[in-house]
Formats: sequence, C-alpha cells, structure tokens
Amino acid sequence: MNGHTDGPAWVDDEAGPFVRPYAMTQGRTRPSNGVFDLISVVLAMQPSSAGGNDLQPEHIAILDLCQRPITVAEISAHLKLPAGTVRVLLGDLLDAGLILTSEPKPADQPRQHVLKAVINGLRAL
Repeated sequence: MNGHTDGPAWVDDEAGPFVRPYAMTQGRTRPSNGVFDLISVVLAMQPSSAGGNDLQPEHIAILDLCQRPITVAEISAHLKLPAGTVRVLLGDLLDAGLILTSEPKPADQPRQHVLKAVINGLRAL
C-alpha cells in the first residue's frame, strides 16, 4: 500500500486510487442522456467553477478539459478512465446543461458501381 497504517488507504502507490469506476457512476453503465461516440466532440458551456457544488471531482475534471473542443476518447485518455465511465459522467453534465456535444456525421457511402470498378481494377492487377 502507501506505507501508512493509521487509517484507511485510499491510494495505492502502484495501482492508483481505490475509487472504482462503478462508484463514480453510482453503478450506472449507460448515460441518462445523449449518445457519446468515441469521436463525439464535447465543449463546456461554462468554466468548471460555475458548475455548482453537487459535481464530483471527475465531473469538474471533464469540464476543465472541455474548455476547448475535445473528443470523448481524449477525455477518457486524459483522465485514465474507461470510456463507458466517461460516457455516464458526460450524460450527467449534459443533463445539467453544462456541455454541448457534436456527434460525428456518417461518411457518404460510395455507390455500388464505384465499388465494382475498384474490385474489377484489383482483379486486373
């Protein structure tokens, strides 16, 4: 552990904090609002200090990161949290009106005749 014997150890020097992702999300596995793809872009509507007192430290950390547009994958990497946990926390922030999200737009699918031409070209090689 961390070498202290006088009370509970909340941090393990090797493993990090003992707070598990399910504790951060109160056992929730899906966001209450929004669908967050890994490449969805998130932007905070206001500084984390304006979010109120009912925010968890992880919510505040997300708001700090989102002062500029950032993807869900980047948030997950910066905070070293699973993407599923970040999605649940983002849902909380979206419910509170503290963030805006931009979902990725699907790419235009090539037409069938283009795909056939590519296949025929590859076969000709």
